[in-house]
Amino acid sequence: MTEPRAALDRVLIGELTTSVDARLHALVAQILGITRPLGVLFYGSGLRQFDPDGLFDFYIVLEKLSDWPASPLALLGNRLLPPNVFYAEHEIDGLVLRAKVAVLSLQQFRAGASPRSTDTTLWARFCQPARLVWVKDPEAADTLLSIIRTCVTTAAGWAARLEEGAHRPEQWWEALFRRSYRAELRVEQAGRGSVIMKGQEARYAALIRPAWQNVGLAFEEQEGRVAPRLSKAQRLRALRRWERLAHRGRWRNVARLIKAAFTFRNGAAYLAWKIERHSGFVLTLSPFEARHPLICLPRLLWRARRIFLSGMRS
Repeated sequence: MTEPRAALDRVLIGELTTSVDARLHALVAQILGITRPLGVLFYGSGLRQFDPDGLFDFYIVLEKLSDWPASPLALLGNRLLPPNVFYAEHEIDGLVLRAKVAVLSLQQFRAGASPRSTDTTLWARFCQPARLVWVKDPEAADTLLSIIRTCVTTAAGWAARLEEGAHRPEQWWEALFRRSYRAELRVEQAGRGSVIMKGQEARYAALIRPAWQNVGLAFEEQEGRVAPRLSKAQRLRALRRWERLAHRGRWRNVARLIKAAFTFRNGAAYLAWKIERHSGFVLTLSPFEARHPLICLPRLLWRARRIFLSGMRS
C-alpha cells in the first residue's frame, strides 16, 4: 500500500469502525429485517450527537437493487434516479427512533464516487465522516472503504481545481462545500461549510495532502498553506465542467424532491420540510395537500417555484 493511501485509510478506517450508540444498531437491525445488504453507512448531523428526537441518516448499499424489496415502479425509479429514499421509525428501548434511509447498488455507489461522475451527491457526502454500522463480511468492508477513499480523493481533486492561490488545508474543504451545496440546490446560510467542519478541522486538514498525493497531484507548501500545482488552463477546464455539473445537479435534485414526494411516506410534508430547512421558505400544507401529494404536486411545485428559481440562478 502506498504511503498516501495508507495515510487516508488510517483516518477512514478509524472513522468507519468507531462505535455508535447501541440503539442505532438495533434500529438498523429493525430496518433491515431479513435483508442482508453489503453494508449500511451512517452519516450526517446525527453522527455528531445522538438526538432521539432527530432524524438519523443511513445509506444501504446492495450488491444489486433487486436485493431490496420494492415495487417494480420503485425499482425503476431507483435505476433511473438513485437513490430511493424512505422513512422508517421503530421503538427501541422505549424511544421512537426515526430514520431517513437511502438505498442504492454497489455499482451506483462506485459510479457516484468517481471523479467522472456527473452527480456531486455521493462524493460530497462521503468525503465527510461516516460509520459502517452493518457489514456483510470483511470483503464487503474493504470494498466500501475503497469507495469512500475515492469519494475523498474526488472531493479533494475538485477542491484543488476550483479555487486558486494558497490556503490552509481546511480552507480548501470549506470552499468546496460552499460550491457543492449550491450545486445541489441547497440555499444555505453563508458559512455552511464551516458548520459541517466544526470540530473536525484537524480531520479535514489531515486528509487534503494524502488525497492529492494519492492521485498524483503535486502541491507546494509554505507557512502552513498549501497550493496545488495546476495551470490556468487546467483550472478553466475544471470550472467549465463544474458549471455544467452544477446546472444539471440543480435540476436533478428538483427531480429527486419530486420523486421523494411520491416515494417517501408523508412525501408532501417531507418536500415542504426539505425546502424550509435549506432555504427558509415555508411551504405551508393544507390537510388535503398533506394527504394527497400526487394530486396536489403541480400546485405545490408552483408555490415552491421561487426557491427553485432562486437556486437555479445562484
